[in-house]
Amino acid sequence: MTQRILVIEDNAMNLKLVRDVLQYAGYEVVSARTGEEGLAAAERYEPDLVLMDLQLPGIDGTEALRRLRENDERRVPVVAVTAFAMQADRDRAFEAGFDGYLEKPISIRALPAQVQSFLNGGKRK
Repeated sequence: MTQRILVIEDNAMNLKLVRDVLQYAGYEVVSARTGEEGLAAAERYEPDLVLMDLQLPGIDGTEALRRLRENDERRVPVVAVTAFAMQADRDRAFEAGFDGYLEKPISIRALPAQVQSFLNGGKRK
């Protein structure tokens, strides 16, 4: 069975890049452009993993994660994807409850293996 990844990203170019790389790697990809759309997509599509930008229009990634966790009995892993690259930024993401952290720019070579690691329960700090 194909694993489904929900990508929540407001930048069209970043979204296309991640979607194309993951689809090529064999994943089913659904997407959303805002935190609110992401919450609706998570409920509708029941993804196996969520890749979420932290800076989104409307509610930000941290608030979207908080709301997602309120209604998520499956405890889907959610990975913060951000251009913030300082250790303090990573620490804040993990403190907020994210299961992983990916820095932008995304490495297209590394992304499929990183996603598989998150799906297998791994964390990347």
